[in-house]
Amino acid sequence: MADSAFESRIEQALEDETLRRNFASALGAFAARRRSVFPDGRALERLRTQAAAIRDRALARLPELLEELESRLTANGIRVHWAETAAVGCRLVLEILEAHGVRRVVKGKSMVSEEMHLNAFLARHGIETVETDLGEFIIQLAGETPAHIIVPAVHKNRAQIARLFQEKIAGAPYTEEVTELNAIARRTLRERFREAGAGLSGVNFAVAETGTLCLVENEGNGRMCTGVPPLHIAVMGIEKVIERLEDLPPLLRLLTGSATGQRVTTYVNLISGPRRNADPDGPREVHLVLLDNGRSAVYADPELRATLRCIRCGCCLNHCPVYARIGGHAYGTTYPGPIGKVLTPQLLGIDRAGELPFASTLCGACEEVCPVRIPLAHLLRRLRAEAVRSPASRGDRRGSGRPDRLERLAWWAWGQAVQRPSIYRAILAGGRWLGGLLPPVGPLERWMRTHAEPRFSRRNLRRILRRQGIPDA
Repeated sequence: MADSAFESRIEQALEDETLRRNFASALGAFAARRRSVFPDGRALERLRTQAAAIRDRALARLPELLEELESRLTANGIRVHWAETAAVGCRLVLEILEAHGVRRVVKGKSMVSEEMHLNAFLARHGIETVETDLGEFIIQLAGETPAHIIVPAVHKNRAQIARLFQEKIAGAPYTEEVTELNAIARRTLRERFREAGAGLSGVNFAVAETGTLCLVENEGNGRMCTGVPPLHIAVMGIEKVIERLEDLPPLLRLLTGSATGQRVTTYVNLISGPRRNADPDGPREVHLVLLDNGRSAVYADPELRATLRCIRCGCCLNHCPVYARIGGHAYGTTYPGPIGKVLTPQLLGIDRAGELPFASTLCGACEEVCPVRIPLAHLLRRLRAEAVRSPASRGDRRGSGRPDRLERLAWWAWGQAVQRPSIYRAILAGGRWLGGLLPPVGPLERWMRTHAEPRFSRRNLRRILRRQGIPDA
């Protein structure tokens, strides 16, 4: 029996073979595209180092850059609002919409709005929010949340989407042709753009030097959301500010290459103000809501501050063996995968999300590919240590502040074995000969339902090295 809601969701995901096939196919393709778009390993490492330095430099000056950003945006005609919590952010958006009598909103992709649970909040106040990103549109029809930071509907295949469109969109035929599915969504959404009183969007980067909001996308829906309705509201985490416009190109190169394997995204939108008198189109008003929601606490810790470098590319998800097997919804949080396991316990608290850092092999694949060099494996170990010390943590189910008796006994036995070479070698030898005979009982039965039975080599590393003439250390 699972010990928590998190473990229950994990078991449910592991039992879903279709889900696992969908993720294996999609994530493998993303990883391959990334390799193809960054063929020069040395050039990539130099670019990663540059991007990490850009983000660190901005974070080192975060308070003053935010003030500079507000000043520049205000001078450009963009109205700036500060939200300490998600609840305050939602209320600010609602007040702006109500002041303009808006009852329908078209929305571009925004993970910060997901963090705020903005759609549900607006719905409770009688305001309809229509997701216009294709992936977000799909999961909104399905009544679900995003399963991935970049590709919200990555957990669904074409047949599932075809059935969903047929059931939820009036007059839509059943088709698995991608071009036809796109056309159905386009026809459905086009009327919404014309009818909406406001557009909502996220922000990928905000440039303090010029007071510019940068949004990247591939479908053109983001440009429609920010340019067609008379009112545009953007929501952004306070960590997304950068110093100069010249900092954008390396970050955009890494963002698009790491996220979708593109050299450049289809649309790069730079917004520096509302429509001017001479402009043929654009919103009459632009508002920016800057959200803290726990980020200041993360910023205050010199070690954990590296978390805020994140550019939300989703690359760590695409290379994580745990995420690939359980998907995004198993985490039960807005941000899944390695970055979610690091960020969420800091935003929500170890008492509420202390289990997440333990859902990792610590293989380091996420850290290896992170475009801004976030030390994810190191931060996971730091958060695990905090969780073990917390009475409400994953490592303490009895409220004693210590691991339970069985775990302490296992670690004591391991410590005794590794200190005695003869015992250690005997255990390894036993594993080689008895490993294939493991009985599927107890915890092993649960594990072996979703894993291949381990096959141990008949030759150990020591013996292989000896045959190559390499003596024991």
